[in-house]
Amino acid sequence: MIDPLVHRKFLMIIFCQLVVCLSIRAQNIQDLSFGTESTLEIMTWNIENFPKKGATTVNYVIDIIEALDVDILALQEIEDINSFNQMVNSLDSYDGYLESTFFAGLGFIYKPEVIQIDDIYEIYTTSEYWSFFPRSPMVMEMKYMDEGFIVINNHFKCCGDGFLDVDNTNDEETRRYVASNLLKEYVDTNFPDENVIIVGDLNDNLSDDSQNNVFQMILDDDQYLFADLDISDGNNSEWSFPTWPSHLDHILITNEIFTDFEKTDSDIQTIKVDEYLTGGWLEYEENISDHRPVALKLSVSANLAVADLDNDKPAFINFPNPFGLETTFTFSLSAAPNEIEIFNLNGQKMVSLTLREGQSFIKYNADKLSNGIYIAKLRFNNTSVTTRKLVVIK
Repeated sequence: MIDPLVHRKFLMIIFCQLVVCLSIRAQNIQDLSFGTESTLEIMTWNIENFPKKGATTVNYVIDIIEALDVDILALQEIEDINSFNQMVNSLDSYDGYLESTFFAGLGFIYKPEVIQIDDIYEIYTTSEYWSFFPRSPMVMEMKYMDEGFIVINNHFKCCGDGFLDVDNTNDEETRRYVASNLLKEYVDTNFPDENVIIVGDLNDNLSDDSQNNVFQMILDDDQYLFADLDISDGNNSEWSFPTWPSHLDHILITNEIFTDFEKTDSDIQTIKVDEYLTGGWLEYEENISDHRPVALKLSVSANLAVADLDNDKPAFINFPNPFGLETTFTFSLSAAPNEIEIFNLNGQKMVSLTLREGQSFIKYNADKLSNGIYIAKLRFNNTSVTTRKLVVIK
């Protein structure tokens, strides 16, 4: 005979479990939340062959974006530019940018009232990089609260056998390994002191053993941090690609952002949209994507006060970099710079470009330079003000 007290406890447990399940199922997309007015949010999301179910997918994604209220979305696998534009036009607070739909394109959606765009462009676009970057990385240079940020959106090559064979350039893991290191080299060269955030469907695990880890060189560099490392190392219920299951969608930050990331108001999450749908994962995968989004929230310190701006370091950049034949230098300085000199790594001066007063940019044709790394110096009255590393690849 069952003890009545035990029976009542058993029924109470079942009742509580039912209440929890019903409360979860009672959630809907409008209950999603992530963004706040006091933080910068950046989300990466592979939206699988968008729109996989036509207008149905567009409407789902609009509702999700509006509910999450993040500042920047880096999207992968956009197949239909008209549907993308339709979606952006339906979002009251957002603008969008789509470079191309080649191999399912990369795009950005962002809040123009919060994010000030300086430039958006693709890198590693030439044929020698197509194997490593079947979708050229997309760079957004922008400002938030007058603080500069670089966001690089990616979608790496998929698949493989889990083993890194560096001697085989067709090996999927090798292609991702080279892509990771090229991205790192690009940031080290072009943005050594900037707030850089690399995001995307990088199609590999952070937790692989070091011998087969395509991200090992980055993991070993203390100037970089995968903000989602704890998610990757944690319970698979939090992973971004649950049908494998694996965690493939990552957010990588540089050391300039570490302090902001450590603040109490900062956070990173896999956004489990499927838990807010009546049909759960099956409804999500059928109508939206096979990847969950991953979102970073940063409590960003205010930039320098206006009175301090004259003490800020001078701007001196060039684009593209690396470049083959032509690049454009842009610069700003409180006193007018009057010369750019380019040196090889042996200290030999290769080029001298004279600047006019008030000039803020100059195009340079590098037809006389061979492949390699060079140092450009911005000079004022024969004094070097700041330098920049150049990479020439023809």
